[in-house]
Amino acid sequence: MRKAETENLARVVIERCRKLASFSEDAGGIRRTFLSPAMHEVHAEVGSWLKPLGAEVRIDAAGNLRALYPGSASAQRLMIGSHLDTVPNAGAFDGILGVVLAVALLESLAPRMLPFGVEVVGFSEEEGVRFGIPFIGSRALVGRLDDELLNRQDANGISVRSAIEKFGLNPAEIPQARIDDDVSAFLEFHVEQGPILEEIGQPLAAVEAIAGQTRMDFAFAGRSNHAGTTPMHLRRDAMAGAAEWITEVEKLATNTPGLVATVGSAKIIPGATNVIAREAWLSLDVRHAADPVRMKAVQDLTGRAEEIARRRGLTVSATTRVNQEAVSMDPTLVSEIEQAIQKTAARPYRMVSGAGHDAMVMAEKVPAAMIFLRTPGGISHDPSESVAEDDVAKAIECGLHLLEQLAASSLFQTRTQRA
Repeated sequence: MRKAETENLARVVIERCRKLASFSEDAGGIRRTFLSPAMHEVHAEVGSWLKPLGAEVRIDAAGNLRALYPGSASAQRLMIGSHLDTVPNAGAFDGILGVVLAVALLESLAPRMLPFGVEVVGFSEEEGVRFGIPFIGSRALVGRLDDELLNRQDANGISVRSAIEKFGLNPAEIPQARIDDDVSAFLEFHVEQGPILEEIGQPLAAVEAIAGQTRMDFAFAGRSNHAGTTPMHLRRDAMAGAAEWITEVEKLATNTPGLVATVGSAKIIPGATNVIAREAWLSLDVRHAADPVRMKAVQDLTGRAEEIARRRGLTVSATTRVNQEAVSMDPTLVSEIEQAIQKTAARPYRMVSGAGHDAMVMAEKVPAAMIFLRTPGGISHDPSESVAEDDVAKAIECGLHLLEQLAASSLFQTRTQRA
């Protein structure tokens, strides 16, 4: 593909991402959670781009958009995609860019066929916003959408199962969404969501691993009393204990190389200005590329919460919501991506993703890899999230080189020919 064509397609990709951003649950911003009504509009729009290419488009029982572009010599397929849901007050590119780039690669390819098929996938859920559990879409593909998860309820008491039914799908057909041996690999394009590529002046990176993460809830409990009449030494202030612990979280992460730890949500009860807090509910998010480092940090922070509670006459309980191990990307695919990046005249670069992605779930069943695009300002999960047109053009060019390499790769072809 000539440079002018790639640049034009990059503009189309960005326009399409912004178009999909207009399908939202909120009139004044972008918010699209698991199988919300806006997802019907997204499916229709993306399907309208894919069907003219000869792709067979369907929505599986977990609400994932699936579009198969057939291969010329094998029933095997390479899956390319990302997620279509968003966080509240989101940007236009997180997740969605990976789906739209996959469509652009098919448009560049059609009507030519590769030895293997290419399946575009737009996962129904990755962010964990509506039900507090992430990766609902990709969990279905690897067979981990079980009854416990299906019965989980959102803030309105609607279960995952009911949400699927309300969307017009049949939860009993979820096993049919599971991938089989005819999927050879999974590839995900994604904005970096951080500042590293911008700092080093590179448009793309091959992701060699995804950091493990632990998500927990901590509940400090004390005793409410009047803020004006209770002496400081007689207080059992849950908020004060929680605040002390938050500083311990920051201190431990700052002093542990590669570790990030965040208290991103807090709920104070009763939450009145003149009442000592009886309860303080906090979230904890801990991530590191090495699982032993992450688990030790979690153990240390739990111990510090307990020590603070004892000293202050409080109690504390901890509940683990997510305990995701670090995941290495497939070495062969990572090497192929590096070669493809180099062919775009960019310098190959490998990095670890601090954020979780569908690729880490898909890697449970198939070889998986990711390509990061530079994020201007390192800003993501915000309306100011953006991408540079030149970087999108580089990503398309890289993707086309990668498809050509895999089509010519004897090792990849051996994978696609397995029974």
